[in-house]
Amino acid sequence: MNSEHNTNGVSDDLKAPLLPVQATTMETSNGASLMSIFTPKSFFILLGPLLCTLICLFVKLDGPVTSRNMLAVLAWMFAWWITEAVPMPITSMSPLFLFPLFGIASADDVAHSYMDDVISLVLGSFILALAVEHYNIHRRLALNITLIFCGDPLNPPLLLLGICATTAFVSMWMHNVAAALMMMPVATGILQRLPSGPTRSPHVDKFCRAVVLGVLYSAAVGGMSTLTGTGVNLILVGMWKSYFPEADPISFNTWFFFGFPLALLVFFALWAILCCLYCSRGAGPALSAYLDKSSLRRELQMLGPMAFAEKMVLAVFSMLIVLWMTRSITDDVPGWGALFNGRVGDGTASVMMATLLFIIPNKKQKGEKLMDWNKCKKLPWNIVLLLGAGFAIAAGVRSSGLADVLSKALTFLEHAPYLVIAPAVCLISSTVTEFTSNNSTTTLLVPLLIQVAQTMHVHPLLLMVPGAIGAQFSYLLPTGTPSNVVGFTTGHIEIKDMIKTGVPLKIAGIAALSLLMPSLGAYVFGTNEEM
Repeated sequence: MNSEHNTNGVSDDLKAPLLPVQATTMETSNGASLMSIFTPKSFFILLGPLLCTLICLFVKLDGPVTSRNMLAVLAWMFAWWITEAVPMPITSMSPLFLFPLFGIASADDVAHSYMDDVISLVLGSFILALAVEHYNIHRRLALNITLIFCGDPLNPPLLLLGICATTAFVSMWMHNVAAALMMMPVATGILQRLPSGPTRSPHVDKFCRAVVLGVLYSAAVGGMSTLTGTGVNLILVGMWKSYFPEADPISFNTWFFFGFPLALLVFFALWAILCCLYCSRGAGPALSAYLDKSSLRRELQMLGPMAFAEKMVLAVFSMLIVLWMTRSITDDVPGWGALFNGRVGDGTASVMMATLLFIIPNKKQKGEKLMDWNKCKKLPWNIVLLLGAGFAIAAGVRSSGLADVLSKALTFLEHAPYLVIAPAVCLISSTVTEFTSNNSTTTLLVPLLIQVAQTMHVHPLLLMVPGAIGAQFSYLLPTGTPSNVVGFTTGHIEIKDMIKTGVPLKIAGIAALSLLMPSLGAYVFGTNEEM
């Protein structure tokens, strides 16, 4: 009896507390699982397929079924891009399955968009940029130029010009974000010599803000100059090649002749704005006690003389720039590309020079080369995939018939004056890019601008270029571009600083672009000629 009683008692004691606890645990886990399902991110994930379904069911276009399907797929992709519900590189790969499933293009045709001469240009130039970063060449360059511009006695506007010019120059040959990441530690290293905290003078505080703002904006401005400076330029060139294969492609050289003067105008506008807002007259004496040429020389001496590896990387990079600039010069002087009957592109030179880095020894350790594949793990595959998605979308919009549908819908713009449309396009593009990535904005707007241009009976580049470059004017918010985040996380600037500097800089950029495109752009791109 006692045994039975004890057994029952033990059994009852075991069951009594466990049942409520188990029920509570189940209720909690069910509640937690429901909460984990019904989240904003889950809604955004469903938003893409939902928009796609609604368009397929209720939207009727005056064109083939594939044009409606293409519009539905675009809605799906841009919903995911804008909300970042799915990582951007994964969204960029979605045409590989969406286009075949919706009958827009075959799997092989879509896959071809993800490997193009423009993409090989990106891969080669990024490998070279990684080599520059690995051997700390950018820091040596920055210190040398800063030493030149420091002045004696110290001239804050001149020093600011040197830091900004160095950043813009570095950004011309590598991606904006990489340039900002490289130059920001150099800039903050200079600022570390200055006093911090509430005791420092307003002159020092303003100069610190000017330097950080100058670096992050100069990285964006310098990227306009060259095709490799930013993914936006590459997307534009790729779409031009995809939509108009019979037209002359935009070479590195061609873009430089337009992009560099534009970047130069915007750069000096940036410098003038920063000097007016942040470099007061008393800044020189306040800073001279902390910044002098002797400290900069000591830091440069600590780097030591240039090693063989650094010299070879610089030599390879210089050779690549020369090859880019001389592949196609003019009709009378065709350049070295004519030797190969037009079979080579800028990507050819880029990959060829990058390959040399894996062949030339660095003379540090026996058998070790300037670069190895382990150093290339930081290659920006997200940019590569986004470029491929942009090319796939451009081809899909054209082949599906959506381009013709858009052209018919935009006939009301036929008589609109270009001098009104171009600044409006640039303003819209530069506004949208504050809330989504520059590359996504370009991928979204450029196909539409092509149809607008054809409706207005103007050369497509007259609108494509303002739309694409306008997408690089993301100056107002930290979230506008990763370069802005790099500057904002230093703690030296606030959002009000970005707005105070970004608004006049955006206006200056739009004005410069609106003036240069119908003048210099007409000469460089041949926009006065009939397509």
